[in-house]
Amino acid sequence: MTDTYSTFSKETFAAFRANDRPGPIHMLNLIRLRGEAVYADGRRATGAEAYATYSKESETVFQRVGGRIVWRGRLELTMIGPQAEHWDINFIAEYPSPAAFAEMLRDPVYRVAMEHRQAAVADSRLIRYSVLPGDTSFNPAAQA
Repeated sequence: MTDTYSTFSKETFAAFRANDRPGPIHMLNLIRLRGEAVYADGRRATGAEAYATYSKESETVFQRVGGRIVWRGRLELTMIGPQAEHWDINFIAEYPSPAAFAEMLRDPVYRVAMEHRQAAVADSRLIRYSVLPGDTSFNPAAQA
C-alpha cells in the first residue's frame, strides 16, 4: 500500500515557520480527490463538491492575506514517473511571505473551511518553493 497525505505534521509546520524569510513563496498543490467525500458527521458529497465548498469558503481569507493563483493546469500525461499516479487539481499559489501563509492557516474562517478539504482529499502534495529572480535557463548554477 502506498502512503497518502492530506495534511502536514507539526514537525513539518515547525520547519516551515523556522524559515520565515522575507519575500514571496510559491506553494505547488497536487491534489487527488476522493470519489465520495468523507465527513465525520456522515453528510454526503462527492470529493469534487467538497473541494469546491472548501475553495469557496476559504477564498476571501486566501485573498485577504495576499494569496493568488499564479499557475493552474490539468494533467495530460506523465512522461517520467509512475503512470498510475494522477492529480485531479494542480496549481501554484503565491503568498507574499511565509507569515502570510501561516496567517491564513490560523484564520477561524479558514479553519472551518478546512473540514471540506479534509473530506475531499484522498492524497495530496504541498511543496514550498522560493521564487528565483530573473534567469529562466535550465542552468542549475543560475539557481544558486
